[in-house]
Amino acid sequence: MPPALLAIASILCVTLCYAAVCAVSPFGNCRKCSGWGFAMKTDRKGRLKRGKDCRRCQATGKRIRVGRWLYNRWARIYRAGAS
Repeated sequence: MPPALLAIASILCVTLCYAAVCAVSPFGNCRKCSGWGFAMKTDRKGRLKRGKDCRRCQATGKRIRVGRWLYNRWARIYRAGAS
């Protein structure tokens, strides 16, 4: 199998797998707070404490995946043009 064909096949496989993940589970863990919904702080004794709520995910711990966001944007534009 030529290297170019192998590269195309692997890129196609990765793209289809990511599309399947976005379809099955459109929300992933927030990258800033690791899905906790808040930052962890330590007090003076070194014990972990709950910090402020995460601004990126609004303290839910979940964010919409990039692929799902792009699909939602495309679908919204398509629906607006069809009517």
